[in-house]
Amino acid sequence: MQYFEDLEIGRTHGFGRYEVTREEVLDFARRYDPQPFHLSDEAAAATHFGRLAASGWHTCAMTMAMLVENMKAHETASLGSPGIDELRWLKPVYPGDTLRCESEVIEKRVSQSRPEMGITKSRLTVFNQEDVAVLSMVSNGLIRTRPAD
Repeated sequence: MQYFEDLEIGRTHGFGRYEVTREEVLDFARRYDPQPFHLSDEAAAATHFGRLAASGWHTCAMTMAMLVENMKAHETASLGSPGIDELRWLKPVYPGDTLRCESEVIEKRVSQSRPEMGITKSRLTVFNQEDVAVLSMVSNGLIRTRPAD
């Protein structure tokens, strides 16, 4: 199990692989972000995207899927998150892209009111298959401290 005490400020970690499909881009857009450039090749071609692009919120959801898989693989004692800071969609994500993540722990402290948990800040960057950054954010995490026994 990976606890709060195991995390080191400055440590970077690469993880994840997510293949973006056209069907998923369209399904997500129909349901959650039905803007024309997420739904139609023709509409997208007339914009700065140039072609069908995934919703930024879909990119966040794909990122979350990679984060959870990484936490499960490392048996992280995660207790959720109070939110994110500085979310930026840097470049469009297109069907056919393959995404991956890099994370760096930038801050950590034990909660004063709940000493059984620590609070972390990590800078997360998502890259496409060409190593172009497509999303960045600062993620706040809650993680269990190591039990005394």
